[in-house]
Amino acid sequence: MPTIHAIFENGVFRPVEPVELPAGARVEFEPRLTQGDVADGHTLGNGQAPDTASIYTILEQSVETGVSDLAARHNEHQP
Repeated sequence: MPTIHAIFENGVFRPVEPVELPAGARVEFEPRLTQGDVADGHTLGNGQAPDTASIYTILEQSVETGVSDLAARHNEHQP
């Protein structure tokens, strides 16, 4: 079986590419930190992956558009 590369998030190892195993299969492995991009290359420019808290901090920043229901006009500027 080939090496499976994964990201550890929220207590779970998430493979970064498809894995050919039956659902519910039990596996055994020894985690080993690897060199390279952090979290699939999604970094903050300093080589560190953004954590969930920093992502939500950015998402909480709203912009006042003056339009109370912007979704109602989502097709307005489509070609």
